[in-house]
Amino acid sequence: MARAISSVMLAFLFASCAAAHKPTGTPAQSLSGPQSAALATSSRAVQPSSTALPVGAEDAVWGSPTAPVTLMEFSDLECPFCSRVHATLKQLQTQYGPTELRVVFKHDPLPFHPEALPAAKVADAVLRQGGARAFFAFLDLAFAEQTKLSDAALRDWIGRVGLDPALVTPRAELPDVSAKIAADIALASKVGATGTPAFRINGTALVGAQPLDAFTSIIDAELVAAADLVKKGTPPGAVYGARVAANYTETKPEPDDEPDEDLTIWKMPVQGAPAVGPKDALVTVVEFFDYQCPFCRRVEATMHELLARYPKDLRIVLRQNPLPFHARALPAANLAFEARAQQGDAGFLAANRALFEDKYEKLSDADLLQIGKDLKLDAKRVQAAISSNKHAKEVEADSELASDFKAFGTPCFFINGLRLSGAQPLDSFVTLIEAQLKVANALVSAGTPRAAVYEEIMKRAKEPDPPEQKSMPAPTAENPSRGPLNAPIVIHEFADFQCPFCGRVESTLAQLDAAFPNQLRWVWHDYPLPFHDKARGAAIIAREVRAQKGDAGFWKIHDRLFGDQGLDNALEPAMFDKYALELNLDRAKLAAAESDGRYDAVLGRDVALARQAGINGTPAFVINGYYMSGAQPLSAFKRTVRYALAHSSVRQAAPARLGAAPEK
Repeated sequence: MARAISSVMLAFLFASCAAAHKPTGTPAQSLSGPQSAALATSSRAVQPSSTALPVGAEDAVWGSPTAPVTLMEFSDLECPFCSRVHATLKQLQTQYGPTELRVVFKHDPLPFHPEALPAAKVADAVLRQGGARAFFAFLDLAFAEQTKLSDAALRDWIGRVGLDPALVTPRAELPDVSAKIAADIALASKVGATGTPAFRINGTALVGAQPLDAFTSIIDAELVAAADLVKKGTPPGAVYGARVAANYTETKPEPDDEPDEDLTIWKMPVQGAPAVGPKDALVTVVEFFDYQCPFCRRVEATMHELLARYPKDLRIVLRQNPLPFHARALPAANLAFEARAQQGDAGFLAANRALFEDKYEKLSDADLLQIGKDLKLDAKRVQAAISSNKHAKEVEADSELASDFKAFGTPCFFINGLRLSGAQPLDSFVTLIEAQLKVANALVSAGTPRAAVYEEIMKRAKEPDPPEQKSMPAPTAENPSRGPLNAPIVIHEFADFQCPFCGRVESTLAQLDAAFPNQLRWVWHDYPLPFHDKARGAAIIAREVRAQKGDAGFWKIHDRLFGDQGLDNALEPAMFDKYALELNLDRAKLAAAESDGRYDAVLGRDVALARQAGINGTPAFVINGYYMSGAQPLSAFKRTVRYALAHSSVRQAAPARLGAAPEK
């Protein structure tokens, strides 16, 4: 899968460094796989390495340290291709054994996989708590049950490899875990591993979920080369470094690949947000932050120092952006907004200061309630705010603004509209502030009142880029649909019944429907991907159910197909027979539909429409012409729907009638 990792994500991960925690606890006693548990090497063992492709004490390693061939894997626990190739790697372990093959796992969570980074952190914590045996057992479960990937699944897998989730889960949030994953990501970028899965076999590159032969041809050649080195006197422990030196070619990015410094002045609104500093400040800093983010906590001291250095000229506007993998950030944000609701901006700022105090670092409910008590807030209202996400509207408004301006990580700053990402050192802020002071003073000298400087700068600032647009014809009766015919928003969904991400996004879509009652009309398009061998058959079954039972029947089978996706017999004939019985279907017609090609044309038109629009994967959505790709979080869908409501000037026309046949 393609990678487009942002500097924000790297900055977010790299900003934390601490002394490494050594693995503790008892390793798991079971390891599913071709060899015994003893073959998974302790991360504390000395590993033969190379400068270009290092194998460190913190890595998860399977096989002997002196194995003549080392296969380094860069992987993402949410990537379906990584899951697919995992079985191939298990075959390689069986075929070559631990004395000939060493497997080294490196994390490379892709930024468009929202659950990949949290999963990587938990996996690394498993390694530190239980050793490499527990890690590889955890990896087996994660890839085997990838469609269930969630916080609950992570805890379940921790327990099933013999560890205590209550110990492992907090460990995943330690700074050294983030530092390790950041180092893996940086190495992937350095060696040109721009997607997952990616492999370096004694330094030779292999990309993607390749067949077994693609691996064995390289490994066999390397075994011959390694044997020749040993025969000539190279110590076994030095073979890896020698072969990497012979095979590895350093990746040199093209000049166009180097990120340009963003000198754009962005039109960042400040109205309605709490702020500290004078209203007529010449420089306004808008900060997007997350109370659980350790880098936001670290940069607080820098913000205080800046306010002290520029008491008359600096204003800091505070906006929330709780990241989805920080479970306590959202309750903390609700507390801050509740303090504002009860005591105005002064209450917000007091709560903000308290939430960044070290003694409240865990941000537990008890911590939040204590802060409310200290601020003399109404305790019942505080409890309701943090338990029910009372201020979701305010939090979402800030988060959507961050998304609009591509402030994807925290902290992220806009200094008179100029972006600065991450917990930067004081000098970085001072340099930009001094430059903006010169601009502001020039405006004042030309007659602009101090209080109007920011507004004047924003007049010439750049609006955020609109969502990507894709042309989509008006829906017809050919495709299943639900929702009001005159709904202001029409959502075309391209999906595949075997795609785990299509299944995962279903609950999000249900929440979106509830958030915009009677405003959404859904139009279904089948897009069975060629590498999902059961997807087309499932699409044909669903189309035949629609022919017999109308749109109501289609959405019933739709829900069942996705709801049962994780079952062992999902999309199998036995399951289709069960659905036929439940929905009172004509089985003869159902069987005929599977073989006579009656739906080939309609499925072909859906696929052609997707390809014509440049849609290459599932799930994909076109919302009044605005494109969204992937199983994105609810906030992203809400943002696009709101944008469409505000900006769509031409609504797609509705046909006179939808649905194939009335429900019987």
